[in-house]
Amino acid sequence: MPAKAPIELWFEFASTYSYLGLEAATKLDIPVRYRPFLLGPLFAAQGYTDSPFNLYPRKGRYMLRDMERLCLDAGLPWQKPSRFPRNGLLAARIAIGHETAPWLTAFCSQVYRANFGYDREISDASVLSEILTELGVDAQAAIERAHSPEVKHALKAQTSRADELGMFGAPTWLVGDELFWGADRMPQAVALWKRNAEVGA
Repeated sequence: MPAKAPIELWFEFASTYSYLGLEAATKLDIPVRYRPFLLGPLFAAQGYTDSPFNLYPRKGRYMLRDMERLCLDAGLPWQKPSRFPRNGLLAARIAIGHETAPWLTAFCSQVYRANFGYDREISDASVLSEILTELGVDAQAAIERAHSPEVKHALKAQTSRADELGMFGAPTWLVGDELFWGADRMPQAVALWKRNAEVGA
């Protein structure tokens, strides 16, 4: 892995723990590449018909309480979502269609806050349009691009790549060919990235 290649954060807008991972990543002092993808196809390949947090209610109840605690510790807004998981397809298409835009991380952060901080419907184009407009982005143009065949293909390809890499959940950190699953694995991923950077690996 080239020394200056960024650490990669693979995330899904419907994922609670991706909210924490992305917010943490924005504070890093190393380059980060943000990789939106869809968990649905990966879950389906594993035989899941819904989020594991819905399929296993005890796990779901724990996750909600865990998120409440973790968001409090991190100073992030949290509100139990009235619908889970929400459809993050349009948000993911907007993100992947603007991977190099200077407003990308702010957009992703605001989508997560809308979903898990304020219980808003992120599949609603009007909610995403409001976020984009607040960031000074031409919302209509961004959403039109999200519906283009090129962007739709890019998201499908990125989701397929996540599957090829062996991902099974989000967030996942990627350093070279090493996977680190979970927001709490960021320190280990960053440590490996820095070791590789030091030796030029």
